[in-house]
Amino acid sequence: MDAVIRDLHTAVDDRLSTRLFDRRRMAHDASHYLLEPFAVVVAENAEDVAAAVRIAHQHQRSVTFRSGGTSLSGQSVSDGIIIDTRQHFRGVEVLDGGERVRCQPGATVRQVNARLALYRRILGPDPASESACTIGGVVANNSSGMSCGTIANTYETLDSLRFVLVTGTMVDTSREDCDQALRAAEPELWRSLAELRDRVRSNPQSLQRIRHQFSMKNTMGYGLNSLVDFDEPAQILAHLMIGSEGTLGFILDATFVTLPIHAHMATALCIFDAPEDATAALPSLVAHGVRTAEFMDAASLRVTQRGSRKVRALEGLNVDRHTALLVEVAGDSVQEMDELHHGISALFGGFRGLAQDTRFTTDPVLRAEWWHVRKGLYTAVAGARPSGSTALLEDVVVPMPQLADTVSALTRMCNSYGYDDAVQFGHAKDGNLHFMINPNLSDETQLGTYARFTDDLVDLILEADGSLKAEHGTGRIMAPFVRRQYGDELYDVMVRIKRACDPGNTLNPGVIITEDAHAHLRDLKPATLVDAQVDRCVECGYCEPVCPSKDLTTTPRQRIAILRDMSLMNPEQRAEMEKDYDYDAIDTCAVDSLCMIACPVDIDTGVFMKSLRTQRWSKPAQKVGETLAKQWGPVLGGLRAGMHVADHVPSGLLTGITRAARIPLSKDLIPLVGDDLPSAGADRKVMRTYACVTRGDDAEVAFFPSCLSEIFSAADPQSAGAAGSFLHLCGVAGAKVRVVDGVEKLCCTTVWSSKGLTLGRDEMARRTAEAVLTATDQGRIPVVSDASSCSHGLHEIGGYLRQAGEDALAQRFDAVHVMDSTRYTAERLLDRLGPVRRLASVVLHPTCTDRHEGNVPALQKLAEACAEEVVVPIDAGCCGFAGDRGMLHPELTASATRAEAAEVIGGTYDAHLSSNRTCELGMSRATGKTYRHVLEVLAEMIES
Repeated sequence: MDAVIRDLHTAVDDRLSTRLFDRRRMAHDASHYLLEPFAVVVAENAEDVAAAVRIAHQHQRSVTFRSGGTSLSGQSVSDGIIIDTRQHFRGVEVLDGGERVRCQPGATVRQVNARLALYRRILGPDPASESACTIGGVVANNSSGMSCGTIANTYETLDSLRFVLVTGTMVDTSREDCDQALRAAEPELWRSLAELRDRVRSNPQSLQRIRHQFSMKNTMGYGLNSLVDFDEPAQILAHLMIGSEGTLGFILDATFVTLPIHAHMATALCIFDAPEDATAALPSLVAHGVRTAEFMDAASLRVTQRGSRKVRALEGLNVDRHTALLVEVAGDSVQEMDELHHGISALFGGFRGLAQDTRFTTDPVLRAEWWHVRKGLYTAVAGARPSGSTALLEDVVVPMPQLADTVSALTRMCNSYGYDDAVQFGHAKDGNLHFMINPNLSDETQLGTYARFTDDLVDLILEADGSLKAEHGTGRIMAPFVRRQYGDELYDVMVRIKRACDPGNTLNPGVIITEDAHAHLRDLKPATLVDAQVDRCVECGYCEPVCPSKDLTTTPRQRIAILRDMSLMNPEQRAEMEKDYDYDAIDTCAVDSLCMIACPVDIDTGVFMKSLRTQRWSKPAQKVGETLAKQWGPVLGGLRAGMHVADHVPSGLLTGITRAARIPLSKDLIPLVGDDLPSAGADRKVMRTYACVTRGDDAEVAFFPSCLSEIFSAADPQSAGAAGSFLHLCGVAGAKVRVVDGVEKLCCTTVWSSKGLTLGRDEMARRTAEAVLTATDQGRIPVVSDASSCSHGLHEIGGYLRQAGEDALAQRFDAVHVMDSTRYTAERLLDRLGPVRRLASVVLHPTCTDRHEGNVPALQKLAEACAEEVVVPIDAGCCGFAGDRGMLHPELTASATRAEAAEVIGGTYDAHLSSNRTCELGMSRATGKTYRHVLEVLAEMIES
């Protein structure tokens, strides 16, 4: 082991980690398997990958490539070397006006489609996990999804592939001479592939079996259809790489032929009385051209009804055996689409057991509501599972004529094994079923039951002439059954493919090819409970792309997974992990809660991290926080005085002083102050001097100017700042404003809540709630703040009051309508402002709060009032400044903003806009451009 680590250190230097913390955070993926790697390499380029693979091969150690980790079958975990191919492999290059796109393995499907959307194009593969799954995984698993079926998956839409073999040879199928190059570089491999091609083609039984298996969705074993579909060994090898699950080589990038985005779509949610009624309707729907037909059984519908996101079509429905089909049609013209959905609508009257009136809709809100349910169904069902059980999702396919009988047989089988809470859903148009059971695999008796169930499942699907894996990949879960599905002859062909490409069995051993008949029952992840706030987590990874610390330390999934691991560790290991957890998980969490928006089971890891911060504070420290809340007016005065002093201290000296102070003291308390720190803002008392401010009953709105406007001055010294600009706009619009009394001593509570100082938070929540209630006439008029984070803080006050036992005050505060200044201006002032001059172009950074509160459309509307062109960067996300976190841990902001900053720096804009002062500081620091509050610019653009 020492020799392997030594050689890896020499080859990849600081991109290698053997730290227990890093090994454990990379031990988890979305599957129910758990293997701890002995080393993690965060590869920066292809050379790093090749070096790590070469060293592993020399030392007979295994390598597994890891990108999104959304795979469910155990193909992205390893006890060898994990190579992270996500962080530095996110490049996307749009080609030929969008007709092709070249993608690196770390880019998510959503990121690629966001770039293609500008050209009205889209990728063919459309997995439900598109927000988190990466191109590397899509290619390695031959992912499909809702609509693409077998005609638009990776195999069918691949234009060319660049990949690296275990020997270091790179194959590029975009080159005309790629086959000659492969033959020259790898003569034995080239010859083996040619021989296997001829062997398969000369065997009628093999040809028949391959044609049948790949007429359906099928990701079981290697893609033997490539031996039939292509003549040149280089092209055969490239298409064998599709669905190879990292066992044959490393995919550098893939170029896809894209599909046009249909201009018009209509969707219908068809609810039937029973599953047999739904399956009976499928042939007619498919024959009449439905684009998708998604199946959801009664258990799925019941879970949906219990979820936080309501579906109007299911409200009041007493679900018994009801089954839903979500069907969709698409066309390039209204006429084409209308013909399709009118033709299909005519069928509805003849369907047996249609439980309610069913119509197609083009309403984007309603369509999004239905699709959100379907796409989040796996994790929603998994999140509702019994405590301590494993969410185990199987994925099978049968020929369409066998679907109805298979659904019925599968239901009986689940019931006979005690899986009464099993759910079935999937892509019915393709005969592709997903079903979930929730066994406790830590219990030996239940593990034995699951083993017998699996054997019966294999019999059921193979007797129906189906495939044991339709789109989730063979992985470890079905590797022992590949031989049974294909027979000895074709299984031997697969073994020889693996041996020819990877003679040392270096790449992902145990995946797809195994002689261990019980491999699917080994290395199982314990279902560990650690806290009710996060126990629902199924480690799906949907949260990771939006996490600002994903490239710096940990992600929400990893934060939860490591806590679960620590609960089972011995004291020595636990102590080592806890030490690292403080910084890597707690301190560097931006607590922006964007993870909750992405999470299908609504876990808010940001709030959970705040609770862990609370646990770190001693009682005396909590009392200090409470005292600060009680004395907030003088404390703010001191902060402002310090800002004035800092403004006259040479920046280098100030940075040196604060850096020195962070050595003996906590880096989570002492900010690192740089030369980009603005001077102090205006005292909030000044807000009462504006002409629009009134103390009478004619006020339209109450104003709560934020602490941020007092601590930090505006970026433009000539500007009145966000608070002053809002009042100026109110004056122009003729809106009367009541400033909250005593606001200079108040705060939205975010200062305390973000740090876990609950006593101070609760003290401030009580005082602020009473003041806001008075200012709003007990909720008669809305209250507005000028910083989006402070608007969000005011929203949260009711919840904090309830946690503090102040139920009566919380109930009164529920009547208060909190609005951000951007939303209030867009909805109630903009039309009253008169003519507005417009800039040519602006770039816009929506804040986390804008996303949480649904304010992005309002923010965009204001930006559009200021400029002819408004650009929101594709990679716009949390800036990681998070109040003062960007000063405490500037490395978090630097990492979080890297991709967005690259987009901004590459463009030319007349202004850079946002809606929160600290976010403006973070983005200014990241880009070197001056970000300003959108209201400041709007106020300047009003024609006098």
